[in-house]
Amino acid sequence: MMKIRAAVLHEMNLPAPYAVSRPLKIEELELDPPKRGEVLVQIKAAGLCHSDLSVINGDRPRPLPMALGHEAAGIVIEVGEGVTDLQKGDHVVCSFVPSCGHCLPCQEGRPALCEPGAKANAEGTLLSGERRIHLHGTDIHHHLGVSGFAEYAVIARNSLVKVDPEIPLDKVAIFGCAVMTGVGAVVNTARVEPGSTVAIVGLGGVGLSALLGSIVAGAGKIVAVDVNPYKLELAQKLGATHVYNSRDPEVVHHVRASTNGGVDYAFETAGVIQAMDIAYRITKRGGMTVTTGLPHPDHQFSIPQVTLTVEERTIKGSYVGSCVPSRDIPRFIELYKQGRLPVDKILTDRLPLDQINEGFDRLARGEASRLVVVM
Repeated sequence: MMKIRAAVLHEMNLPAPYAVSRPLKIEELELDPPKRGEVLVQIKAAGLCHSDLSVINGDRPRPLPMALGHEAAGIVIEVGEGVTDLQKGDHVVCSFVPSCGHCLPCQEGRPALCEPGAKANAEGTLLSGERRIHLHGTDIHHHLGVSGFAEYAVIARNSLVKVDPEIPLDKVAIFGCAVMTGVGAVVNTARVEPGSTVAIVGLGGVGLSALLGSIVAGAGKIVAVDVNPYKLELAQKLGATHVYNSRDPEVVHHVRASTNGGVDYAFETAGVIQAMDIAYRITKRGGMTVTTGLPHPDHQFSIPQVTLTVEERTIKGSYVGSCVPSRDIPRFIELYKQGRLPVDKILTDRLPLDQINEGFDRLARGEASRLVVVM
C-alpha cells in the first residue's frame, strides 16, 4: 500500500465560488497495489471536465466520498497479474467507460454501452467491483474507473489505451474525454459527410473538439453557438464559418437563414435543455440532432412529435463519441501529429493540483475551454 495525494469530494452541491467552499479536499489516501487485470499509473495530467463539475454541483449524483477525475493520462508503474500487453514506462490515456469485452453491447462493437462498465461506474468501483483507494481505512469511491485528480491511480487494464510516448501527456489527457467524445460524435455517431452543414451548440472542450472533428470530416459550413464571446472568438480561430450568441432571441432565425433552412447535423454539447432546444430547432428537415450533453436526470426535453415524422428528423445520443477507445484514440492522435486535429489549441491553462477548486470556478464561469491539472 502506498500513500498518494488526491482530490476527494465528500459533499455535493456546495455553493460557488469553490475557491471558498472548497468541495474538493486534497487529502493523503492509501492506494492498494494493482490486482489481477489492473495497472498502477503515475498520473501526469488530468483535464477538468463538466462531467466532474456535474458531480460537484449535484447534477450527476454519485456515491461519496469519491476521488474525482476521469480525463487523465500517465505512465505505467506496475501491472497486476494477467496484464501482459502493458509494461512499466508505457504511456497511457484513460477511457472513462471500462469495456468488459463480453457483454452484448461489447460484442456488438459498442463498448461505450458496456453493461458491467456502466454498473461499476454507477457504484464507484473498478470493473472488478472492488475499490483500491482508502482514507483511514474507509473505502473511497472511484470516479468512472479512473480517479485521475491524484498522483497515482490503480485502474483496470480495460480502461487504458497505450499511446505514443512522444506526445506530451498534458495534451494526451484530453483525448480521453473531450476529444474522444466530440470528434467521435461527429465521425462515429453522426458520420458527417463532406460538404454538409454542421452546428455545434456549446463550446466547451467537447464542443470545440466536435468543431475540429467537423473540419476533419470535410464539413462545408460550420456554425458555432455559445453564450460566451471568448469561446465564439476561439471557435472562429479554429475554423467556424459562422458564430452566434445563444442569448440572442433571434439565434435560431439567424442560423437557419445562414444555412438555407437549417443544418444537416446539429450537435448539443452543453448538457442544458435550452441548448438542446436550439440544436433541434436549427436542424433542417431530414437532418440529425446529436446530443453529447449530460443534463440533470430530472430534466426533460420536449418536441412537437409530429416533426419527427413529417420532417423525417433523427435525434441521437452519443456517449464517449460512440468510440472504440483502443481503435479511435490512436487514430485521433495520429491526426493530431499530422496537424489536422490541433486539439492543443483548446487547452486554456495548466494548474497544480492544489488549485483545482479555483479551476472549477473558472470552468463553471465559462472562462476556459479546457483546463488541465499537471502533477
